[in-house]
Amino acid sequence: MFREIPRVANIAEVSAHRLLHTYLGGPTAWQGHTTALTKDQQEQLRRARDSSDDAEEPKLRASLTPADGQLLAALQNNGRISYTDLAAETGQSSSTITRRLAALQASGMLTFDVEISAEVYGITTQALLWMSVAPAHLNQVASTMIQHKELAFLASTTGPTNLVALVLCKSPSELHDYLADRLSALDSIRVLETSPVQRTLKTCSPFLHSSPRRSDSA
Repeated sequence: MFREIPRVANIAEVSAHRLLHTYLGGPTAWQGHTTALTKDQQEQLRRARDSSDDAEEPKLRASLTPADGQLLAALQNNGRISYTDLAAETGQSSSTITRRLAALQASGMLTFDVEISAEVYGITTQALLWMSVAPAHLNQVASTMIQHKELAFLASTTGPTNLVALVLCKSPSELHDYLADRLSALDSIRVLETSPVQRTLKTCSPFLHSSPRRSDSA
């Protein structure tokens, strides 16, 4: 970081802090992914998942082979790659790929997840919240906040504030209501700084959905 950042022109100031503990985070942490479904739809998914788990044989821990390294690297780059393309990239046959993927999934060593842009759910307003909380109440405040449907990320951090959160809202007025009503009820938050996210240029995912409005995103 100290080698690359100085090479970028017009950066006037850099502030870096260490995340100490993550209370909430990850692709499936935001409740909006599931609350977009009706209760009946959620229950159908739960029943399908439970019946699938019951039908499976006890999972056995598999051992990774050198060939698995190539296979997993290709999947990491593109989780939707076809068996035919996987075979071409790894030099294995499609039938071998099919059997090996089934074995890795059955053992629990390979899982798939779906990442969907929050914009699909009508999210237009994102903000980082930098909070200073009395250390004695840090875990208590965090335990309350992770129940809030607006939060996608929450962690303790070093620096002038000791708690940081990412909030996803459908509008600026919804963000205002969250700050003024729900967050204001937590008396242990002594200082709060709100930093709106104007545009995301790069995330931890390999790709972002492209569109005319976001064609320059990476």
